[in-house]
Amino acid sequence: METCKADIDVTKITPTPDTEMKLIQAARDGDRQAYQQLYQSYAGRVFALCYRLTADRGLAEDATQEVFIQLWQKLSNFAGQSRFTTWLHSVTANITLSYMRKQKGWFARVMNIEDSMAAQSAAESCTSEVDLEALIVRLPERARVVFVLHAIEGHRHEEIGRMLNMATGSSKAQFHRAKQLLKTWMGYDDEDI
Repeated sequence: METCKADIDVTKITPTPDTEMKLIQAARDGDRQAYQQLYQSYAGRVFALCYRLTADRGLAEDATQEVFIQLWQKLSNFAGQSRFTTWLHSVTANITLSYMRKQKGWFARVMNIEDSMAAQSAAESCTSEVDLEALIVRLPERARVVFVLHAIEGHRHEEIGRMLNMATGSSKAQFHRAKQLLKTWMGYDDEDI
């Protein structure tokens, strides 16, 4: 596999369910070419989720690679009871969160960045032209991760609490924090929404 970059051809056609299952089975049996086809079909989606969670292109590329490395080993866990993309998104979120935990200690020591500083610089650098995706990646880490998992990926706060090892109420609070920051950066006040 080659490094996943943002210029991956995301226009590749997603395999039909029958073709997808054949590729999955062949990859389970060790067929690297079948696995390569799965990679090419889904790398763009995986990278997009990794980027939303990490808010850093380099970390997202590394996390994407980590997802596909571990996916090779985890394919046997896919039982086919849900759509492959649903299972893949769940696996991607879990692996990316784990990868972020491993990287955070090193990154924090090197960069010494606090969530409040990130939020402050994001608010200062926000222009009048609103780009929601750009604003999401500027959210403080915990708020961003909860916002992405809940608002974009559709996980319930109970699930997010288990995934992030936090109380359900903390997940809700982080989601509220993210929404408030986004509203502020977008120039809305509570009466506008």
